[in-house]
Amino acid sequence: MNENTSAHLADISAEKPQRLQKVLANAGVASRRACEDMIAKGRVSVNGQVVHEMGMRVLPSDRIEVDGERIHTDTTLQVWAFHKPVGVVCTMQPEDDRPCVGDYATSLAQRVYHVGRLDTATAGLLLLTNNGELAHRLMHPSFEVPKTYVAMVQGQVKPGLGKRLASGVELEDGEVKVDKFRLIEIRRGSSIVELTLHSGKNRVVRRLLSAVGHPVSALTRIAVGNVRLEGLGEAHLRLLHGPELAQLQQMVGL
Repeated sequence: MNENTSAHLADISAEKPQRLQKVLANAGVASRRACEDMIAKGRVSVNGQVVHEMGMRVLPSDRIEVDGERIHTDTTLQVWAFHKPVGVVCTMQPEDDRPCVGDYATSLAQRVYHVGRLDTATAGLLLLTNNGELAHRLMHPSFEVPKTYVAMVQGQVKPGLGKRLASGVELEDGEVKVDKFRLIEIRRGSSIVELTLHSGKNRVVRRLLSAVGHPVSALTRIAVGNVRLEGLGEAHLRLLHGPELAQLQQMVGL
C-alpha cells in the first residue's frame, strides 16, 4: 500500500460533523479554497438544499452534490481497486499454497471481499469492497456494468471480427455480444485486441475469442465501469473516493 493510501486511511474518523468545505476537499473535489468558492456560488447542495453558508457542518452520511452530481463522503463504505497479478487466486482465504487476493488485503482496516472474479491466469483490475449491496449490484446482470479487457490472441485478426462479436456468438451457456471491439496491433502469428462487454459468464472472454478462432495467450482487465487500471502498479491497491466512487455507485442505482 502506498503512503498516500495510508495517509487517507489515517484521516478516516468516526461519524462526526465536519465543515462542508473540508469534507469536499477530502473527497477529492478540489482544493479547500476552490470548494469554498463553489459553495459561495451556490453550486453545492446538502440533502437537496443549496448551501451558501461557509461554516456549515455535515455528516459523512449526508447527501452532498456539486453541480447536481453526488459526491461520495461516507467513509464507512470502502471500495478498492486492486491490480491482480497472474498466478493469484481469486479467493480471500488461501485454498492451497498459491497466493490469493486476500494475501494483499491483510493491511486494510476493514474486511473486504472481491467483486466478481478473474481466473488465475488473468491479470488486471479487481474491485474489493466492504459493502455487500454494492458488490451484488456490480455483479448483477440487470445493471449491465461494462468490463474492458486487453487480450493477446493467437492468429492475425481479420477485418470484420468486431462486427461478428457485436452481432453475437453462441457459447455453450448462451449467446454473448461485445459492446465495443478494437484491434490494437497485429504481430507475426498473434494480435492484440481490446473488447468491452457486460456479460458476467465464467471465463467469458477466453471462451468467446476461442470460439471465433483466436485462443487467448494473455489477458488483462483494464476497466470495470468507470474505474480504470491505468496508473495502478501490479499487486498495488488504490482506494476509490470522490467523483470516481460516486459515479460507480450511480451506475448501479445507489
